[in-house]
Amino acid sequence: MTGQKPPLPPFTEETARLKVRLAEDAWNTKDPARVALAYTEDSEWRNRDVFLRGRGEIVEFLTAKWERELGYRLRKELWAWTGDRIAVRFEYEYHDTEGRWFRAYGNENWEFDGNGLMRKRYASINDLPITAGERRVAV
Repeated sequence: MTGQKPPLPPFTEETARLKVRLAEDAWNTKDPARVALAYTEDSEWRNRDVFLRGRGEIVEFLTAKWERELGYRLRKELWAWTGDRIAVRFEYEYHDTEGRWFRAYGNENWEFDGNGLMRKRYASINDLPITAGERRVAV
């Protein structure tokens, strides 16, 4: 894909917030192929202790993630932005195959190319066991 993925850098507060909302919406589809289209062909990721490169590895990673993390629901919030970079904080909830619920908290640092595709994504994430009654990122 050589097309653009608006909004494009340099980001304003308004366009950075929109970029974050569009990312949240895409991830909540749990469609790895759709999510991967927001990244450059050679995008670099660090997700916890996993390092990925390229859309193929992103699709493979997300497919496995959403096979393990059932009932997944994500919320992202703009933290900071400048030029071609955006920082977000996020939380998401999911349950495992045994029905145990978790909330994951984290921060992401994003860097975009001129076409609005993310070329770098660095995510730091921590999980917290919760009960079903403690869920707050409702479906």
